[in-house]
Amino acid sequence: MYTIELQDEELQILRSALRSYLQAFGHNEADLVQAAKTLMLKLPEAVETKAG
Repeated sequence: MYTIELQDEELQILRSALRSYLQAFGHNEADLVQAAKTLMLKLPEAVETKAG
């Protein structure tokens, strides 16, 4: 198991990259699509902070 720390911007970039990756695959790559979706579910939601 690996642990990485990401800033909010980095997490947004990773989510965008995975979405683009998913759009590149068709029905013949169902295993890759499922793996990418599973990975996205493991990502935490970005926490929005309000400047106060």
